[in-house]
Amino acid sequence: MHVSFFLHVDIEGDIDKEKLKFKLNSFLPEDIAIFQIVDVRDDAHARFDAVSRSYQYQVSLVKNVFENDLSLKIQENDLDIDKMNQAAQLMMDYSDFKCFSRSKTDVKTYQCSISESVWIKEGNKLIYCVTANRFLRNMVRAIVGTLLEVGKHKMSLDQFRKVIESRDRTMAGASAKAKGLYLTHIQYPKRIFIK
Repeated sequence: MHVSFFLHVDIEGDIDKEKLKFKLNSFLPEDIAIFQIVDVRDDAHARFDAVSRSYQYQVSLVKNVFENDLSLKIQENDLDIDKMNQAAQLMMDYSDFKCFSRSKTDVKTYQCSISESVWIKEGNKLIYCVTANRFLRNMVRAIVGTLLEVGKHKMSLDQFRKVIESRDRTMAGASAKAKGLYLTHIQYPKRIFIK
């Protein structure tokens, strides 16, 4: 899977972007590559200027030794994917996701605007896709863990709704393991880029 990340650095003066890209790639580890260097406004920030972020969480439905460290393994017949998708869609009705936030956190608000929340089956994989303007710490893994509870018929759709409305992390399911989580896309406003 190809995953893109953004970072910003402050550099004074003009640089040869292609030469810098080549030099950085020559000493970076095999699994990290610089694809592009772009000019942005001086006040641009890779984290705070993002207008949306997309994550995927991958579940392997069969034993696959090549996916052990890359996805969570669950047998397909253990999951009701239709119910998981119904619960995933319920999230679009809410904006306060304190129930999916790490318990001890210093955020000022638990408000997030989710624009996509869906499970997709691709071959022997089940992929949860979620996009929002922002995410709380541990939020996606907590959502996935709770949606898996729905899929295993350990939580009804009504109970799922009550978890969100409770704003209580202890009501939600356990966080899914980190190994299946991928940040897949970040969208920035055009105003931060210098052409």
